[in-house]
Amino acid sequence: MQYTYQTKGTCSRQILIDLDGDVIRSVRFVGGCNGNTKGISALVAGMKAEDVIRRCEGITCGFKPTSCPDQLSHALREALAANR
Repeated sequence: MQYTYQTKGTCSRQILIDLDGDVIRSVRFVGGCNGNTKGISALVAGMKAEDVIRRCEGITCGFKPTSCPDQLSHALREALAANR
């Protein structure tokens, strides 16, 4: 399942997710810190979405109340809900 999420409050503008059931096949960020978002994408590939949500939810970036990993957790929640 392909899912597109418009981020809120981060340098990245969009997250593109490919799920196989509840397992993340791939994640791609549009915008944001290139190395960091590539690193996040590589680390979460093959993981269960719920595990990534649990680990990334609530992470902040500087003085921002959110971050790219936190936005990924929001995106994954929405994608899982849409897939049910």
